[in-house]
Amino acid sequence: MDLKRLRIYRRTLLGEELRASYWRRLLQARRDLLRANSEPGDRQALTDTLTEVRGTKGRQVILTLHPDGGMPILPHLPDLWATVVDRGDDATRAELFGKLASAESVLSSYREALHRRLDRATAELVARYHEDPTQCLMALPVERTARRP
Repeated sequence: MDLKRLRIYRRTLLGEELRASYWRRLLQARRDLLRANSEPGDRQALTDTLTEVRGTKGRQVILTLHPDGGMPILPHLPDLWATVVDRGDDATRAELFGKLASAESVLSSYREALHRRLDRATAELVARYHEDPTQCLMALPVERTARRP
């Protein structure tokens, strides 16, 4: 694959990873809400659940809050997020919790595969730049100046 196509491929993988991460975070939040057994519309429970202090083992980057278009990887992710369950219906809550956990597992595996592909694409770019450093300059925008008569 030529250098231009390799860069586009890598950007595409990065975008897909952002979408997978976005949906994974939504599913995790929905599971946290189920675990907290909060009433729909209970703002304090929502705040407490979603602002819980978490460890810093994950990556420390600015996260995109909304994916840039496209369909989610799993066909029923929006339905899983939006499913309303009665607080007293433990069987339905457990079923939804299991579906959320399963979807999160699929997304996690998918993200791991994306990370491997990203690593390979990045390594290929670095190798090409190492071989010919002038190729790095092709990625920079070129300002066109108007010619003066």
